[in-house]
Amino acid sequence: MKIVADENIPFLHGVFEPYAEVVYKKGPEITREDLMDADALIVRTRTRCDASTLEGTSVKMVATATIGTDHIDLPWCEANGIKVESAAGCNAGGVADYVVSAMFGTASRQKIKLEGATLGIIGVGHVGSRVETMARKLGFNILLCDPPRALREGPEKFVELDELLEKSDVVTLHTPLDPTTRGMADEHFFESMKTGAIFINTSRGEVVNEGALLRANPKLGAIVIDTWCNEPDINLNLLNAADIATPHIAGYSFQGKQSGTALAVRAVAREFGIKPLEHFAPATEADLTPVGIDVKGKGQGEITAHLQYNYPIFTDDFMFRTNPGGFERLRSEYSYRREFYII
Repeated sequence: MKIVADENIPFLHGVFEPYAEVVYKKGPEITREDLMDADALIVRTRTRCDASTLEGTSVKMVATATIGTDHIDLPWCEANGIKVESAAGCNAGGVADYVVSAMFGTASRQKIKLEGATLGIIGVGHVGSRVETMARKLGFNILLCDPPRALREGPEKFVELDELLEKSDVVTLHTPLDPTTRGMADEHFFESMKTGAIFINTSRGEVVNEGALLRANPKLGAIVIDTWCNEPDINLNLLNAADIATPHIAGYSFQGKQSGTALAVRAVAREFGIKPLEHFAPATEADLTPVGIDVKGKGQGEITAHLQYNYPIFTDDFMFRTNPGGFERLRSEYSYRREFYII
């Protein structure tokens, strides 16, 4: 058996070697020629998995150690008998930590009052639900917009997008990238937002029309961007306009990366009958116990201090601003952080 894998997937090296030949390459450099005699491909977001990469190869399975699958041509894979598995939900805790740290950090710098504020969450899957749980414990009023869930479950818990934008003091995006969400944050979207509202995108860059966001900048209270169009060749004008800018690392926690790799390994192990790896969990010397933050009776300033202590998000912002051309290196060499939860 032969496996080709992105060399930057953490905790993966050495795992499959007792059972298969494993070839590691940088994700963007994996080619069709590398896959001609491969049985499985394990990737992150940087490997485009479509006919140009997979057609004519022996690949039977693609496992991605990420929640998103927009880098994979799912219909083509299904039509050609290639099984696809993602690591759904693996980064939810890390992204939720990022969102609350960013909210309180930017609010502190811009002197925005969050007490009694309304948080609008667009996309309420694994990540959006985790953000919702944490934000409720922090005392936010919550508005949820998720048309697919509203269609399945009924509209009672959800609001229309325009209502959310008109009423929310903070708007955070957690949608997948697909034809229905590409460019959804457009001129009308930003015109509908409240003046002084905070805008956060940790979903996918292409969900946002970056030109429209830049034009809306004067009316917004703060802009937080972790995901960008055309990564790693990002829009430097947006970088300069953003109050917090980071290189697609919102979900980069120890627990998130451990979970993403574990889910990908287990999927391949199940598919190819590698029994010893069907319940694989990466070994690590780091203490992965999430940190509890007690916010009872605390004001915005004290909560901000606790959040910044556990995740000093402005350090990531500073490192990125000083070297925006190092987008991929900053990601591959990132020091994974420990997750926290709100008591």
